[in-house]
Amino acid sequence: MSGGPDSWYHEKESAWLYAHVAARESDPAKSRMFRLLGEAAEDQALKWQAIEPARDYRFQPSTRARIVAALVDRVGPRAARHVLAAMKLRGVSVYSGSTAAGHAMPTSISQVGQRHRSVSGGNLRATVFGINDGLVSNAALVMGVAGAGSSPGTVLLTGVAGLLAGALSMAAGEYVSVRSQRDMYEYQIALEKEELDEYPEEEAEELALIYAARGMDIDKAREMTRALVTRPEQALEVLAREELGLNPDDLGSPIGAALSSFLAFSVGAILPLLPFLVGPLFGIAAAGAIFWTIGITVVALAGVGMAISLFTGRDAWRGALRMVLIGGGAGLIAWFVGSLLGVAAT
Repeated sequence: MSGGPDSWYHEKESAWLYAHVAARESDPAKSRMFRLLGEAAEDQALKWQAIEPARDYRFQPSTRARIVAALVDRVGPRAARHVLAAMKLRGVSVYSGSTAAGHAMPTSISQVGQRHRSVSGGNLRATVFGINDGLVSNAALVMGVAGAGSSPGTVLLTGVAGLLAGALSMAAGEYVSVRSQRDMYEYQIALEKEELDEYPEEEAEELALIYAARGMDIDKAREMTRALVTRPEQALEVLAREELGLNPDDLGSPIGAALSSFLAFSVGAILPLLPFLVGPLFGIAAAGAIFWTIGITVVALAGVGMAISLFTGRDAWRGALRMVLIGGGAGLIAWFVGSLLGVAAT
Protein backbone atom coordinates (compact mmCIF):
# COMPACT_ATOMS: atom_id res chain seq x y z
CA MET A 1 0.00 0.00 0.00
CA SER A 2 1.72 3.18 -1.21
CA GLY A 3 1.21 6.68 0.12
CA GLY A 4 2.41 7.20 3.67
CA PRO A 5 2.50 10.60 5.41
CA ASP A 6 1.66 12.55 2.26
CA SER A 7 -1.50 10.52 1.74
CA TRP A 8 -2.37 10.89 5.44
CA TYR A 9 -2.02 14.65 5.19
CA HIS A 10 -4.11 14.81 2.02
CA GLU A 11 -6.94 12.88 3.68
CA LYS A 12 -6.78 15.07 6.80
CA GLU A 13 -6.83 18.26 4.77
CA SER A 14 -9.70 16.94 2.66
CA ALA A 15 -11.64 16.08 5.81
CA TRP A 16 -11.01 19.59 7.16
CA LEU A 17 -12.29 21.16 3.93
CA TYR A 18 -15.28 18.82 3.75
CA ALA A 19 -16.33 19.90 7.23
CA HIS A 20 -15.90 23.52 6.22
CA VAL A 21 -17.98 23.12 3.06
CA ALA A 22 -20.66 21.09 4.86
CA ALA A 23 -21.06 23.83 7.48
CA ARG A 24 -21.65 26.44 4.78
CA GLU A 25 -23.86 24.39 2.44
CA SER A 26 -27.49 25.40 2.90
CA ASP A 27 -28.94 22.34 1.16
CA PRO A 28 -29.34 19.59 3.81
CA ALA A 29 -28.72 16.71 1.39
CA LYS A 30 -25.55 18.23 0.00
CA SER A 31 -24.36 19.23 3.46
CA ARG A 32 -24.86 15.67 4.70
CA MET A 33 -22.99 14.30 1.69
CA PHE A 34 -19.97 16.51 2.35
CA ARG A 35 -20.06 15.66 6.05
CA LEU A 36 -20.08 11.93 5.29
CA LEU A 37 -17.30 12.35 2.75
CA GLY A 38 -15.32 14.13 5.45
CA GLU A 39 -15.88 11.26 7.83
CA ALA A 40 -14.73 8.82 5.15
CA ALA A 41 -11.57 10.89 4.65
CA GLU A 42 -10.91 10.84 8.40
CA ASP A 43 -11.30 7.06 8.44
CA GLN A 44 -8.86 6.73 5.57
CA ALA A 45 -6.38 8.98 7.36
CA LEU A 46 -6.53 6.64 10.35
CA LYS A 47 -5.68 3.72 8.07
CA TRP A 48 -2.61 5.55 6.76
CA GLN A 49 -1.65 6.49 10.31
CA ALA A 50 -1.82 2.89 11.45
CA ILE A 51 0.89 1.96 8.93
CA GLU A 52 3.52 4.08 10.71
CA PRO A 53 2.10 4.85 14.17
CA ALA A 54 5.41 6.17 15.53
CA ARG A 55 5.40 9.26 13.27
CA ASP A 56 4.28 12.68 14.41
CA TYR A 57 0.83 13.11 12.85
CA ARG A 58 -0.11 16.59 14.04
CA PHE A 59 -2.21 18.37 11.41
CA GLN A 60 -2.38 22.00 10.34
CA PRO A 61 -4.19 22.98 7.12
CA SER A 62 -1.96 24.46 4.44
CA THR A 63 -2.07 28.10 3.43
CA ARG A 64 -3.69 27.07 0.17
CA ALA A 65 -6.46 25.19 2.01
CA ARG A 66 -7.07 28.19 4.28
CA ILE A 67 -7.40 30.47 1.25
CA VAL A 68 -9.87 28.05 -0.36
CA ALA A 69 -11.85 27.88 2.89
CA ALA A 70 -11.95 31.68 3.07
CA LEU A 71 -13.20 31.76 -0.52
CA VAL A 72 -15.95 29.30 0.37
CA ASP A 73 -16.91 31.57 3.27
CA ARG A 74 -17.13 34.57 0.99
CA VAL A 75 -18.84 33.21 -2.15
CA GLY A 76 -20.26 29.85 -1.05
CA PRO A 77 -19.44 26.26 -2.08
CA ARG A 78 -21.21 26.41 -5.44
CA ALA A 79 -19.33 29.48 -6.67
CA ALA A 80 -16.06 28.03 -5.35
CA ARG A 81 -16.59 24.60 -6.90
CA HIS A 82 -13.72 24.91 -9.38
CA VAL A 83 -11.11 25.61 -6.70
CA LEU A 84 -12.61 22.85 -4.55
CA ALA A 85 -12.19 20.46 -7.48
CA ALA A 86 -8.57 21.60 -7.82
CA MET A 87 -8.11 20.64 -4.15
CA LYS A 88 -9.40 17.17 -5.18
CA LEU A 89 -12.56 17.37 -3.11
CA ARG A 90 -15.09 14.82 -4.25
CA GLY A 91 -18.75 15.59 -4.76
CA VAL A 92 -18.41 19.05 -6.31
CA SER A 93 -20.12 17.70 -9.42
CA VAL A 94 -23.43 18.07 -7.53
CA TYR A 95 -23.14 21.74 -8.47
CA SER A 96 -22.88 21.02 -12.19
CA GLY A 97 -26.63 21.14 -12.70
CA SER A 98 -26.61 17.73 -14.35
CA THR A 99 -29.71 16.59 -12.47
CA ALA A 100 -31.95 19.43 -13.48
CA ALA A 101 -35.49 18.76 -14.57
CA GLY A 102 -35.57 16.32 -17.43
CA HIS A 103 -32.30 14.67 -16.46
CA ALA A 104 -33.22 11.36 -14.91
CA MET A 105 -31.02 9.57 -12.39
CA PRO A 106 -29.26 6.47 -13.73
CA THR A 107 -31.05 3.18 -13.23
CA SER A 108 -28.32 0.79 -14.35
CA ILE A 109 -24.55 0.49 -14.41
CA SER A 110 -24.42 1.40 -18.11
CA GLN A 111 -26.08 4.74 -17.35
CA VAL A 112 -23.88 5.74 -14.41
CA GLY A 113 -21.82 8.80 -15.22
CA GLN A 114 -23.53 9.51 -18.51
CA ARG A 115 -24.34 13.09 -19.46
CA HIS A 116 -26.75 14.67 -21.86
CA ARG A 117 -24.27 16.18 -24.28
CA SER A 118 -25.37 19.55 -25.56
CA VAL A 119 -24.92 20.58 -29.15
CA SER A 120 -24.16 24.21 -28.39
CA GLY A 121 -21.30 24.25 -30.87
CA GLY A 122 -18.58 25.19 -28.42
CA ASN A 123 -15.83 25.14 -31.03
CA LEU A 124 -17.87 27.21 -33.45
CA ARG A 125 -18.71 29.68 -30.70
CA ALA A 126 -15.03 30.05 -29.80
CA THR A 127 -14.19 30.62 -33.47
CA VAL A 128 -16.82 33.33 -33.88
CA PHE A 129 -15.63 35.18 -30.79
CA GLY A 130 -12.01 34.80 -31.89
CA ILE A 131 -12.84 36.39 -35.24
CA ASN A 132 -14.69 39.16 -33.43
CA ASP A 133 -11.69 39.89 -31.19
CA GLY A 134 -9.36 40.15 -34.17
CA LEU A 135 -11.77 42.27 -36.16
CA VAL A 136 -12.52 44.85 -33.47
CA SER A 137 -8.98 45.16 -32.10
CA ASN A 138 -7.24 45.50 -35.46
CA ALA A 139 -9.90 47.73 -36.97
CA ALA A 140 -9.53 50.08 -34.00
CA LEU A 141 -5.73 49.96 -34.38
CA VAL A 142 -5.92 50.76 -38.10
CA MET A 143 -8.40 53.56 -37.49
CA GLY A 144 -6.23 55.07 -34.78
CA VAL A 145 -3.09 55.06 -36.92
CA ALA A 146 -4.98 56.40 -39.94
CA GLY A 147 -6.54 59.11 -37.78
CA ALA A 148 -3.06 60.25 -36.82
CA GLY A 149 -2.38 61.03 -40.48
CA SER A 150 -0.02 58.14 -41.14
CA SER A 151 0.74 57.03 -44.67
CA PRO A 152 -1.07 53.97 -46.12
CA GLY A 153 2.19 52.02 -45.91
CA THR A 154 2.51 52.81 -42.21
CA VAL A 155 -1.12 51.87 -41.62
CA LEU A 156 -0.58 48.54 -43.37
CA LEU A 157 2.63 47.80 -41.49
CA THR A 158 1.00 48.66 -38.16
CA GLY A 159 -2.03 46.52 -38.97
CA VAL A 160 0.11 43.51 -39.88
CA ALA A 161 2.09 43.95 -36.66
CA GLY A 162 -1.17 44.17 -34.71
CA LEU A 163 -2.45 41.01 -36.39
CA LEU A 164 0.66 39.02 -35.53
CA ALA A 165 0.94 40.35 -31.99
CA GLY A 166 -2.72 39.73 -31.22
CA ALA A 167 -2.88 36.30 -32.86
CA LEU A 168 0.30 35.11 -31.14
CA SER A 169 -0.88 36.43 -27.79
CA MET A 170 -4.24 34.70 -28.16
CA ALA A 171 -2.57 31.45 -29.24
CA ALA A 172 -0.12 31.52 -26.33
CA GLY A 173 -2.89 32.22 -23.83
CA GLU A 174 -5.06 29.43 -25.22
CA TYR A 175 -2.17 26.96 -25.16
CA VAL A 176 -1.36 27.74 -21.52
CA SER A 177 -5.04 27.53 -20.55
CA VAL A 178 -5.70 24.15 -22.18
CA ARG A 179 -2.33 22.74 -21.11
CA SER A 180 -3.02 23.74 -17.50
CA GLN A 181 -6.44 22.09 -17.64
CA ARG A 182 -4.92 18.89 -19.00
CA ASP A 183 -2.16 18.94 -16.37
CA MET A 184 -4.74 19.26 -13.61
CA TYR A 185 -6.86 16.47 -15.09
CA GLU A 186 -3.93 14.11 -15.60
CA TYR A 187 -2.63 14.72 -12.07
CA GLN A 188 -5.99 14.25 -10.39
CA ILE A 189 -6.99 11.23 -12.49
CA ALA A 190 -3.67 9.56 -11.59
CA LEU A 191 -4.41 10.05 -7.89
CA GLU A 192 -7.94 8.77 -8.39
CA LYS A 193 -6.66 5.66 -10.17
CA GLU A 194 -4.27 4.92 -7.32
CA GLU A 195 -7.06 5.27 -4.75
CA LEU A 196 -9.43 3.12 -6.82
CA ASP A 197 -6.79 0.39 -7.01
CA GLU A 198 -6.03 0.49 -3.29
CA TYR A 199 -9.48 0.85 -1.72
CA PRO A 200 -12.32 0.35 -4.21
CA GLU A 201 -14.97 -0.16 -1.52
CA GLU A 202 -14.36 3.30 -0.08
CA GLU A 203 -14.51 4.84 -3.56
CA ALA A 204 -17.79 3.05 -4.24
CA GLU A 205 -19.25 4.37 -0.98
CA GLU A 206 -18.19 7.95 -1.75
CA LEU A 207 -19.77 7.76 -5.18
CA ALA A 208 -22.96 6.31 -3.69
CA LEU A 209 -23.15 9.26 -1.28
CA ILE A 210 -22.95 11.65 -4.20
CA TYR A 211 -25.84 9.97 -5.98
CA ALA A 212 -27.81 9.84 -2.75
CA ALA A 213 -27.32 13.60 -2.33
CA ARG A 214 -28.92 14.00 -5.75
CA GLY A 215 -31.99 12.07 -4.76
CA MET A 216 -31.21 8.42 -5.52
CA ASP A 217 -32.10 5.78 -2.96
CA ILE A 218 -28.91 5.07 -0.99
CA ASP A 219 -29.29 1.29 -1.18
CA LYS A 220 -29.79 1.41 -4.94
CA ALA A 221 -26.82 3.77 -5.26
CA ARG A 222 -24.59 1.42 -3.26
CA GLU A 223 -25.66 -1.57 -5.31
CA MET A 224 -24.74 0.15 -8.57
CA THR A 225 -21.48 1.74 -7.43
CA ARG A 226 -20.17 -1.48 -5.86
CA ALA A 227 -20.79 -3.24 -9.16
CA LEU A 228 -19.22 -0.33 -11.01
CA VAL A 229 -15.85 -0.54 -9.26
CA THR A 230 -15.43 -4.07 -10.58
CA ARG A 231 -14.95 -2.43 -13.98
CA PRO A 232 -11.85 -0.26 -13.35
CA GLU A 233 -11.75 1.66 -16.64
CA GLN A 234 -15.42 2.63 -16.56
CA ALA A 235 -15.22 3.32 -12.84
CA LEU A 236 -12.27 5.67 -13.26
CA GLU A 237 -14.09 7.73 -15.89
CA VAL A 238 -17.23 7.91 -13.76
CA LEU A 239 -15.27 8.89 -10.65
CA ALA A 240 -13.55 11.67 -12.60
CA ARG A 241 -16.90 13.02 -13.73
CA GLU A 242 -18.95 12.54 -10.58
CA GLU A 243 -16.47 13.01 -7.75
CA LEU A 244 -14.06 15.50 -9.28
CA GLY A 245 -16.33 17.21 -11.79
CA LEU A 246 -13.81 16.57 -14.58
CA ASN A 247 -14.91 15.71 -18.09
CA PRO A 248 -12.12 14.38 -20.32
CA ASP A 249 -14.29 15.01 -23.38
CA ASP A 250 -14.06 18.75 -22.69
CA LEU A 251 -10.28 18.76 -22.97
CA GLY A 252 -8.74 19.32 -26.36
CA SER A 253 -5.21 19.45 -27.66
CA PRO A 254 -3.24 22.49 -26.42
CA ILE A 255 -1.56 22.83 -29.81
CA GLY A 256 -4.87 22.46 -31.63
CA ALA A 257 -6.51 25.04 -29.39
CA ALA A 258 -3.62 27.47 -29.90
CA LEU A 259 -3.70 27.01 -33.67
CA SER A 260 -7.48 27.48 -33.82
CA SER A 261 -7.23 30.63 -31.73
CA PHE A 262 -4.41 31.98 -33.92
CA LEU A 263 -6.35 31.35 -37.13
CA ALA A 264 -9.65 32.74 -35.83
CA PHE A 265 -8.04 35.96 -34.61
CA SER A 266 -6.07 36.28 -37.83
CA VAL A 267 -9.19 35.94 -40.00
CA GLY A 268 -10.87 38.77 -38.13
CA ALA A 269 -7.76 40.93 -37.97
CA ILE A 270 -6.95 40.71 -41.68
CA LEU A 271 -10.35 42.02 -42.84
CA PRO A 272 -9.60 45.71 -42.06
CA LEU A 273 -6.29 45.34 -43.93
CA LEU A 274 -7.74 43.98 -47.17
CA PRO A 275 -8.13 47.39 -48.87
CA PHE A 276 -4.49 48.15 -48.17
CA LEU A 277 -3.31 44.70 -49.24
CA VAL A 278 -5.31 44.13 -52.44
CA GLY A 279 -6.77 47.58 -53.08
CA PRO A 280 -4.33 48.42 -55.92
CA LEU A 281 -5.43 45.27 -57.77
CA PHE A 282 -9.00 46.62 -57.88
CA GLY A 283 -8.14 50.22 -58.58
CA ILE A 284 -8.65 51.45 -55.02
CA ALA A 285 -6.56 54.55 -54.40
CA ALA A 286 -4.33 54.51 -51.35
CA ALA A 287 -6.04 57.61 -49.97
CA GLY A 288 -9.45 55.94 -50.17
CA ALA A 289 -8.42 52.59 -48.67
CA ILE A 290 -9.45 53.65 -45.16
CA PHE A 291 -13.05 54.22 -46.32
CA TRP A 292 -13.14 50.72 -47.77
CA THR A 293 -11.78 49.47 -44.44
CA ILE A 294 -14.67 51.18 -42.65
CA GLY A 295 -17.20 49.60 -45.00
CA ILE A 296 -15.72 46.09 -44.76
CA THR A 297 -15.49 46.35 -40.98
CA VAL A 298 -19.12 47.46 -40.63
CA VAL A 299 -20.35 44.58 -42.82
CA ALA A 300 -18.14 42.09 -40.95
CA LEU A 301 -19.32 43.38 -37.56
CA ALA A 302 -22.93 42.92 -38.65
CA GLY A 303 -22.14 39.37 -39.77
CA VAL A 304 -20.45 38.55 -36.48
CA GLY A 305 -23.41 40.00 -34.57
CA MET A 306 -25.79 37.77 -36.51
CA ALA A 307 -23.57 34.74 -35.89
CA ILE A 308 -23.44 35.45 -32.15
CA SER A 309 -27.25 35.60 -32.09
CA LEU A 310 -27.23 31.89 -32.97
CA PHE A 311 -25.75 31.19 -29.52
CA THR A 312 -27.69 33.81 -27.54
CA GLY A 313 -31.10 33.22 -29.07
CA ARG A 314 -31.54 36.99 -29.61
CA ASP A 315 -32.87 38.65 -32.73
CA ALA A 316 -30.26 38.50 -35.50
CA TRP A 317 -30.72 42.09 -36.68
CA ARG A 318 -30.56 43.41 -33.14
CA GLY A 319 -27.34 41.43 -32.62
CA ALA A 320 -25.92 42.86 -35.84
CA LEU A 321 -26.80 46.43 -34.83
CA ARG A 322 -25.30 45.97 -31.38
CA MET A 323 -22.00 44.71 -32.79
CA VAL A 324 -21.85 47.55 -35.31
CA LEU A 325 -22.42 50.08 -32.55
CA ILE A 326 -19.86 48.51 -30.23
CA GLY A 327 -17.18 47.92 -32.85
CA GLY A 328 -17.94 51.19 -34.63
CA GLY A 329 -17.72 53.07 -31.36
CA ALA A 330 -14.32 51.56 -30.64
CA GLY A 331 -13.13 52.55 -34.12
CA LEU A 332 -14.40 56.12 -33.75
CA ILE A 333 -12.72 56.54 -30.38
CA ALA A 334 -9.46 55.22 -31.83
CA TRP A 335 -9.77 57.59 -34.81
CA PHE A 336 -10.29 60.66 -32.63
CA VAL A 337 -7.50 59.72 -30.22
CA GLY A 338 -5.20 59.11 -33.18
CA SER A 339 -6.18 62.48 -34.66
CA LEU A 340 -5.41 64.28 -31.41
CA LEU A 341 -2.04 62.54 -31.11
CA GLY A 342 -1.27 63.31 -34.74
CA VAL A 343 -2.00 67.00 -34.23
CA ALA A 344 0.03 67.08 -31.03
CA ALA A 345 3.01 65.45 -32.76
CA THR A 346 3.12 68.02 -35.59
